[in-house]
This record gives sequence, C-alpha cells and structure tokens, in this order.
Amino acid sequence: MLRDISLHIHDLTENSITAGATLIRIGLFAENGMLSLVIQDNGCGMSKELVEKVVDPFTTSRKERKVGMGIPFFKLACEQAGGCFAISSEPGKGTELKGSFVIGNIDRLPLGDVGETVGMLIFEKASIRYVLSMRAGEREFVLDTDEVKAQLDGAPIDDFEIVQWIKEYVNESVSNIFGGVLDEIT
Repeated sequence: MLRDISLHIHDLTENSITAGATLIRIGLFAENGMLSLVIQDNGCGMSKELVEKVVDPFTTSRKERKVGMGIPFFKLACEQAGGCFAISSEPGKGTELKGSFVIGNIDRLPLGDVGETVGMLIFEKASIRYVLSMRAGEREFVLDTDEVKAQLDGAPIDDFEIVQWIKEYVNESVSNIFGGVLDEIT
C-alpha cells in the first residue's frame, strides 16, 4: 500500500495519462470531518463491465503485467480510514474517482507532499492540463496549468525552476488551506 494520499494521487493520475486524458482535475476537500479526493479526466473512459471489475487487483488493461493495484489499494485506504470509494466512467467521456477519509481516523493516511506530486506530473506530461483544487471551509485554492502557461511568455512549464516554484506554491497553499484542519500540517 502507498504511504500517503499524494502518492495515491500520482498513481491514480498515471491511469488518466495512460487513458489519453488531456485534462485532469484533482480535488482535495476537507469538510464535516472528512477529507475527500476527487480525480476526473477526459480520457478514453471504461465500459460498465470494466468499472465493476476495476477494484479487483487482478483486473488491468496493462500488457506488461497482469495485476493493477492502484485502485484497489486506494479503495482499501479509504475504507480503512472510515471513508468510502466510488468510481464512474463512460467510454469516450472519461473517468471520475472519489475517495474519502475520516480526518480523525487513526488509519487515515497523511496527505503527503502534494507539491512534489504536482511537479512530477508536470515533468512527466507537461502537455496535459492539470487543475488542482483544494478547499477547507472558506479557504480555497486553484492551480490551473493552462493559466500558468499563459503567464510564462513561451517558457516551458516543465522547466526545472518553474516546476520548483509550482511545488513551493502548492505546498504553501496546502499549509494555508489545510493547516489546523489536518493534524499533520502545521
């Protein structure tokens, strides 16, 4: 199992990239004692039959190995922390994953380094539009890589210094949004 939520974000987003997504939305929301993660993409989507089987680790569309552990591990992490998991998908339209965790549950994974995760995603596939949204109470943050690209005056978003700035900006925002809500963030 992965050791924090940000690593799950990376793993699950890799599925979206493999599915040909050009837009991936990542949402982290803390409300009513729950931390929710939502990942939406406009990739190729899955059939109803595949959606029903995708929580089985022995169901995967990959050819290089016969197991797919990302979604089953994420579902398990949500359920062990008193939360729930849902997936919906439609061929040609994309996929949406939703997972929630009871914030005060001793088995809830820590949030992890969200800035590092976003930075890795940009390095891996800068052509994709990533939209990261975070909210806790009245505090809200949105990072849209298309908006960042528009401000770069032609500089590549996957330039090392730009990615470093994005990592720091995201992590500062994580602290501003979730500090005091999630006990591991100060």
